[in-house]
Amino acid sequence: MMDGIERLSQENKCNKNEVGGILEQAESVARGVLESIQAIARTTTCKGVQIAQLNKWASEHDLWITTDRLGSYEDRGSENEVYLSSDSNVVYKLNDFRYSDDNLEPFFERIKAHNLYFPDCAYTLIGFSQNANGACCAVLQQPYIISNREANESEIAEELERLGFHSQMDGEYYTNGTHDIFDASPNNVLVGIDGNLYFIDTIIYRASVSNIDIYHSQSPKYSK
Repeated sequence: MMDGIERLSQENKCNKNEVGGILEQAESVARGVLESIQAIARTTTCKGVQIAQLNKWASEHDLWITTDRLGSYEDRGSENEVYLSSDSNVVYKLNDFRYSDDNLEPFFERIKAHNLYFPDCAYTLIGFSQNANGACCAVLQQPYIISNREANESEIAEELERLGFHSQMDGEYYTNGTHDIFDASPNNVLVGIDGNLYFIDTIIYRASVSNIDIYHSQSPKYSK
């Protein structure tokens, strides 16, 4: 409760956002590459080829966006270059596909899962661009969240439990048996001026016991 405003769980808002058409089209392009390479070479390792094909596809369909159209550069995270729009309440994130190992299926899975669980800060894929390092990136649009502060760990745990996720490895990640949510740390979860929690930048994987090695390698709590 904040100033008489009841805090609403994301649980009450799940399934309200549709995935954008560009995301589905891009996923189809990437899947076509994966299926072709699987048939020919019997391997799922095709991330570089998928990115090259998406680059070409974006250029052919007027979906290539130069960063000067995105607003002011704000920050660089582990996978995203962030821009703040100058004329609307949105941020743009240039995602370099870093957390997709050998093909882009985890990227598309992650965006759809994020939008399912956290619809109030859903991503919309609007095109592709090149980041400061020259890498081809997906351009993700997300609502700009006006916040009072970062959420604390107990608030994050309570909200994820409400959504059906259970803490693993002392809060290192949360799982509902279908997806694992990693990196739900205070700097990635904001408390909005309405008192609601906004999970603006977590990492989501399809649940698997093999993910534990990934969490160990990416977490600052563990040495590589």
